[in-house]
Amino acid sequence: MRKGYFERVHALTPTRFWVNNPTLSQARLALEAGAINCTTNPTYTAKMLASEEMRPALLDDIRRFKMECSDISQIAACTQREAVKRLMEVFYPLHKACPWRMGFVSLQGDPEKEDDPKNIIDEAIRDGELGANYIAKIPTTQAGLEAIAYLAAKNVPIIATEIMSVSQCLAACETYKKAGGSAAFFVTCIAGIFDDCLKNQLAAGKIDVEPDVLFQAGCILMRRQYRLMRQSGLPGILLGGGARGLHHFTEFVGGACDITINWKGTADKLIEQDAPVVCRMDTPTPEWVLDELMTKVPTFARAYARDGLKPCEYADFPPVRLFRGQFEDGWTLLKKEIENA
Repeated sequence: MRKGYFERVHALTPTRFWVNNPTLSQARLALEAGAINCTTNPTYTAKMLASEEMRPALLDDIRRFKMECSDISQIAACTQREAVKRLMEVFYPLHKACPWRMGFVSLQGDPEKEDDPKNIIDEAIRDGELGANYIAKIPTTQAGLEAIAYLAAKNVPIIATEIMSVSQCLAACETYKKAGGSAAFFVTCIAGIFDDCLKNQLAAGKIDVEPDVLFQAGCILMRRQYRLMRQSGLPGILLGGGARGLHHFTEFVGGACDITINWKGTADKLIEQDAPVVCRMDTPTPEWVLDELMTKVPTFARAYARDGLKPCEYADFPPVRLFRGQFEDGWTLLKKEIENA
């Protein structure tokens, strides 16, 4: 019998598939298809409240927490932990079999408090009590780097997230290395959201570049992160995220990296299409394409340069701001659901 798409990717390449923000049934389907880990973000609980499958249990959680606490933000955090804990139970058998590499489920804290390193640390320590396969998802901002340093020294598994530039990637790796971390460590490139930001700038008339050239930007950025991490011998596994098209998986196949994608609309489509497995991570970028992006797209030029951003600029870099805004919107929706429950 012919193997499924992700089975063939795993058999023929070092690239690995994670599932992002799934329902419990989607998580089980992803595991069957070969997913090795699972990511969530601060929009997760709001999205699950819109799911017929997940909504009843979450409303029960919310009502129970409202009887115990009046602080809406605290209830939101507790509800998110319950939702993620259920995913952790689904993935735990995989983690038990391979605790250093598989079965992790990520949790990222309150996006409205991302500028406070102490709060990030406190949330991560508390969330770690959920189970052995918890992995902290920490924003790669100035505040987040402080948290990464502290948590790495405590050997907490970490995903450095919200990375939209080479300088953020290198800063996260160097911070982790300096702290002497030895637990699982993943470094993201949010290629799809990065592309969304550039599309928004194109639509607003802020840049003048062919859409066909712009289409390649996020993939070019991730390939550069991948090369630099390998050349520098820095710790961490590169984790692609924020996929907005099938190419945000297929263009990275062949790399010794992991990619997290939604089940519905991405993973299921890749399985359905069942295309040949082709290694593309080392595909070179034509010089004229890179020149076009570097000269006409200032956001890309800053993201691509090793020293294009200072840590104090990470949080307000337009692609990071766009991503974080989505988290804040999701958190706001969750709090409204809590108020109305």
